[in-house]
Amino acid sequence: MKRILIGLVAVLAGLGVGGVGAWGAGRFLPQLVGGHPKAAGKVATEFVPAGEILAPLVFADGRLSGYASFECQLEVTEGKAEDVGAKLPLLLNAVNLRTYRAPLASGPDGLVPGLDAFRRVVMEAAAEVYGKDVVRSVAVTRASPA
Repeated sequence: MKRILIGLVAVLAGLGVGGVGAWGAGRFLPQLVGGHPKAAGKVATEFVPAGEILAPLVFADGRLSGYASFECQLEVTEGKAEDVGAKLPLLLNAVNLRTYRAPLASGPDGLVPGLDAFRRVVMEAAAEVYGKDVVRSVAVTRASPA
């Protein structure tokens, strides 16, 4: 009987110590490493229109297929819209250079495979121009052949 009672007390004490330790780690550890992960997703953002972008459509072998016109908006952290807008010509130049090198006309008969190709090109160019964490996402609002 004494063995069972000692084992039961040890299990309950272990659960109590473990629970308090988990609560303490959840309460104080996120503040030490820079904030709670859920709170980081609630950052206020705004959209900056990039205007109309004329991009060359290039086959995989480097031949020019035609041109496409698309509009997109850049999602940035609130307060950085002026900085992003000031460097917009640099972004358009980087997009133009990337679309000329990227085989965007890789669909059947030289068609654009989808909007993801435009989004990927703009995100890569934005990371080059503004830095890695300034532009959170890109929304392609319109795309058409030119």
